[in-house]
Amino acid sequence: MRLLQSDDDGNLSLIEVFESDIPKKYAILSHRWGAEEVTFEDMTAGTSKGKAGYGKIQFCGEQARRDGLQYFWVDTCCIDKSNAVEYQHAINSMFRWYRDAIKCYVYLPDVSLPRSDSANRSIEAWESTFRKSEWFRRGWTLQELIAPASVYFFCKDGEPLGNKASLERDICEITGIPAAALRGSLLSDFSVAERMSWTECRETTYGEDRAYSLLGIFDVNMPLIYGEGKDRALKRLREEIDKASKGFNREDFSVAFSLSNVSDVEHFVARKTELVEIHKALRGDGSRRVVVLHGLGGIGKTQLSAAYAKRHKHSYSAIFWLNIKNEDSLKQSFVKVAKQISQEHPSALRFGSVDTNENLDEVVNAVKAWLSLPNNTRWLMIYDNYDNPKLPGKTNPAAVDIEMFFPESYQGSIIITTRSSQVRIGHLLQIRKLGDVRDGLEILSTVSRRQELINDPDAVSLAKELDGLPLALVTAGAYLYQTTRSFSDYLRLYKESWVRLMETSPELSSYEDQTFYSTWYISFDNVKQQNPLSADLLRLWAYFDNQDLWFELLRHSDPEDPEWIRELTKDELSFDSAVRVLSSHGLVEMAMSSQEWLESKGYSIHGCVHSWTIHALNQEWNYDLAKLALKFVGAHVPEEENGQPWLIQRRLLQHAGRCLQMMLNSLVPDDDIAWECHQLGLLYAHQDKLAEAEQMYQRALQGCEKAWGPDHTSTLSTVNNLGILYANQGKLVEAEQMYQRALQGKEKAWGPDHTSTLSTVNNLAALYANQGKLAEAEQMYQRALQGKETAWGPEHTSTLDTVNNLGNLYADQGKLAEAEQMYQRALQGREKAWGPEHTSTLDTVNNLGLLYADQDKLAEAEQMYQRALQGREKAWGPDHTSTLDTVHNLGILYANQGKLVEAEQMYQRALQGKEKAWGPDHTSTLSTVNNLGLLYADQGKLAEAEQMYERALQGFEKAWGPDHTSTLDTVHNLGNLYKNQGKLAEAEQMYQRVLQGKEKAWGPDHTSSLDTVNNLAALYADQGKLAEAEQMYQRALQGKETAWGPEHTSTLDTVNNLGNLYADQGKLAEAEQMYQRALQGKEKAWGPDHTSTLDTINNLGNLYADQGKLAEAEQMYQRALQGYEKAIGPDDITTYIPALNTFFNLGLLFEYHTDLAKASTMFSKALRGCEKVFGLDHVKSETLRDKLCALDAVLENKGPVEIEDVPQYQNGTGCFENLA
Repeated sequence: MRLLQSDDDGNLSLIEVFESDIPKKYAILSHRWGAEEVTFEDMTAGTSKGKAGYGKIQFCGEQARRDGLQYFWVDTCCIDKSNAVEYQHAINSMFRWYRDAIKCYVYLPDVSLPRSDSANRSIEAWESTFRKSEWFRRGWTLQELIAPASVYFFCKDGEPLGNKASLERDICEITGIPAAALRGSLLSDFSVAERMSWTECRETTYGEDRAYSLLGIFDVNMPLIYGEGKDRALKRLREEIDKASKGFNREDFSVAFSLSNVSDVEHFVARKTELVEIHKALRGDGSRRVVVLHGLGGIGKTQLSAAYAKRHKHSYSAIFWLNIKNEDSLKQSFVKVAKQISQEHPSALRFGSVDTNENLDEVVNAVKAWLSLPNNTRWLMIYDNYDNPKLPGKTNPAAVDIEMFFPESYQGSIIITTRSSQVRIGHLLQIRKLGDVRDGLEILSTVSRRQELINDPDAVSLAKELDGLPLALVTAGAYLYQTTRSFSDYLRLYKESWVRLMETSPELSSYEDQTFYSTWYISFDNVKQQNPLSADLLRLWAYFDNQDLWFELLRHSDPEDPEWIRELTKDELSFDSAVRVLSSHGLVEMAMSSQEWLESKGYSIHGCVHSWTIHALNQEWNYDLAKLALKFVGAHVPEEENGQPWLIQRRLLQHAGRCLQMMLNSLVPDDDIAWECHQLGLLYAHQDKLAEAEQMYQRALQGCEKAWGPDHTSTLSTVNNLGILYANQGKLVEAEQMYQRALQGKEKAWGPDHTSTLSTVNNLAALYANQGKLAEAEQMYQRALQGKETAWGPEHTSTLDTVNNLGNLYADQGKLAEAEQMYQRALQGREKAWGPEHTSTLDTVNNLGLLYADQDKLAEAEQMYQRALQGREKAWGPDHTSTLDTVHNLGILYANQGKLVEAEQMYQRALQGKEKAWGPDHTSTLSTVNNLGLLYADQGKLAEAEQMYERALQGFEKAWGPDHTSTLDTVHNLGNLYKNQGKLAEAEQMYQRVLQGKEKAWGPDHTSSLDTVNNLAALYADQGKLAEAEQMYQRALQGKETAWGPEHTSTLDTVNNLGNLYADQGKLAEAEQMYQRALQGKEKAWGPDHTSTLDTINNLGNLYADQGKLAEAEQMYQRALQGYEKAIGPDDITTYIPALNTFFNLGLLFEYHTDLAKASTMFSKALRGCEKVFGLDHVKSETLRDKLCALDAVLENKGPVEIEDVPQYQNGTGCFENLA
């Protein structure tokens, strides 16, 4: 044996001693091997200090010196591994060397203590990392833990953590090694199987070391043959153990492993987590350990138990399987166990014959006695199918008390499988469905003998339908194995002919006495005995969706409801009692959902169980229950005024889908369900499922017309809602037809001035506004306003609603002063009626924010938005959709101010909130996605912008169709993006699609159509098609003058664009006329300092520069800059793109003047803004940087600079296109 010693200076040296001369006192190191370990050759060559592993050796030496020990041993450098004889001797001696060491130091580099100034340096602060340390999972460290009497643990900094005694409980839990073994008991007191079990979670670098590291544990010796492989090495180890145990007087309790009486699957799939948890729960010191596997029938509890037994058979001396379906079957199982024991140990059981049924109790007692013998602690008993347990307070003569059949001594391991969650004997483990569809596909593949299912979409669909239920998957696989049916055939039969398919499916050898058709009847019969209401609830569940059924949904206090449903929902306790019985049989579990709950949490049943309730439990369809389910869902649709109505709406959607499915299949009586259909229509409309909403409204309308006639007011309410739906779908002609029908009917029924009539008048006004018929819209709003003022008075809240809508109309017409008057009136009236913090008041505050933003009063707009935001957060919370609308508007405002970072934050908050509230495909969510695309485009992140537009486009096309105007808006944005990317052909395709769609939806003269005409003109100008561009601009101009008048701001935008075109054509006089007209109109409409006004001033500066009027050009640019600073603010102007264009233009002007210092100043400001907006590496920033470098070189007399003959100035809304 070689030992290390250190001198007073800390220098280390090796000494070699014979076995007889080994010092009585030395320390020894236990550690994990890492990179750059110090070897024997390093120590002898003097190169050890340069290696990373030297620190551990130093630590061991210093700790030994502190403990008064002169010598210590480290395996890395105290063995000459190049000497095969020495290495073999060392391996066979190592257990003894560790056992004889006075101190063993365990060095753990993956465990740290908190800082010395930390308030908590107790074990709790480092226990989790200690438990996870790799040291506990290495093969060689097992003997290093057990052999030494004194083991001390140290963290990576060399500070002590404790010793084997103080950390005993943790070590036992981590390793599963009994405390007696850690305290030095003879290892021969522990069976071979138990000692083998200590190694199961340990690994070695070389496979053979799995055997060689156990030589000391079993006190045997054998030669080392690296290369023989793990299995051969372990076989040789067992042979040596067998030789050593011959003649040993200790009684052996081993029984050959057999599962001959168990229905087993050929290839067990998944459940790795459950197998680990079972093993962890059963691992211990031989004292009693019990695991209860509970879950739905057919979920795979028996197969899991069998898989565990096969996987860990070497950990147990004997494994016995018992069927505890009832007491008789359990006693018969004990007879089989007795036979197994007698075959291995003929004299072990003290009774007569085990072949008769006359002495079953004697057999049971004899087996229990044998299992209770001292040292017989490593057996495993599996009690399968304990589905009828004896429970406190229950008087069921057939119930079995399982504990009467446990061995008396508190030892051994037990697994119980049961459908009941009320068996609470040991560690409970609920077995759930297989969560990964690939596991289901593997079962289907194994049983059906069909391959490559992951690439078969029909197989994937079937696996998803069967939803991870092993019994259902095996049943399907067996049927497919015996037939030529395809996976799509089976799925079709499953949905259309469930009962016949199940009745004709083959018997399953792996599921004894169970078929998919019959298995849950066993549980149902027990449920019915315990609580008839539970059985009724399960039967009713067939008429709802299988997910998320909750108390309030079923409770509506209607005296006409069946008596049992009123009893079930009379209070929470009654409902909970019924659900608990279903839950205890594994039929029901709490609904798993990440969404926010409003009302009670719900419960779910497996999809296959749901199919069973539909096709088997309700084989005779109950039309009354179907109608009851429809009634409950319809009655639970929340009013929009309710707080967070979308939370209930989203929970109801899946149940509404079930109701819709039943109606489409004529499984609900058509009579007297108009109201319920109307309610489902409202639900679907609020959730943007417009096709489903239309189906429901049409059914409701037919029902109302049949029951009450076409002119009844209830019928007209549905007609009105259909109008709203068609308007949202972009079907404006159909919407107008519905509104006109509703209006005429209400005028006839109630008169022209009835408030319900006026509500439809208001809706017509909104429709006309969307159609661009602004004069007609104003007439409708004025009629609604006058009527409401007469009926309710000028300050009634309904009157104020129309006032608010008139404000919206005036804003759309560009009559901003009139719009502000309307909003102020609505605001004052609502503040008086409802108070300043009411949500309706805040709606108007939000609208004022929009108006101020349009007027470029950005500070006032931000004040309004912030007030609306704070009020809505207080009233509804930060995640309410109305709150998120204001967040979204703030994003738009910040984007317009050039605060792009803040804008992105707002959009992201709005997007995340809407995805949570509405889902990722809701149109409101998609609107924010669209705006994020706009923002990314402004930031120059064109790839990200395209992703956002594509997502929004696909969502809108799915929700509204390809021709809806909102869909076309996103197509339009994609066109803009392609234009900015230089993809002019693709841009033209997008614009043409938009133009055709809008002309079809709204007509060629609608203002939205004309906006697209305007953009096509701009595209043609970029393509150099100047004649076509002029035609488009002239069409847009004439149309807007007709629709809005010559002084509307949208008209003036086109005038400004014509000015740009004429400038490009060299028609400078005509260009100046256009710019002057646009400037005068914008100054009149918006004032001299509005940003749109300033954009035209910038363009005039470009024109004067082109005309050589350089002084006038500079005046225009300076005026634009001063105006931008006033409108946007001195801080935000540095990131406002139109202002950056003007900085750039001034730089070009000064450069042309050869005033290079001023030019450099302007270009520097433009560069700083570009870097903030687009990033340091953007092409615009790089081009400006190059331009500045060239200017600086001239200023420092380092080189010439080339001045453009005709500088390329940027118009007010450009974005340095010529720099890209």
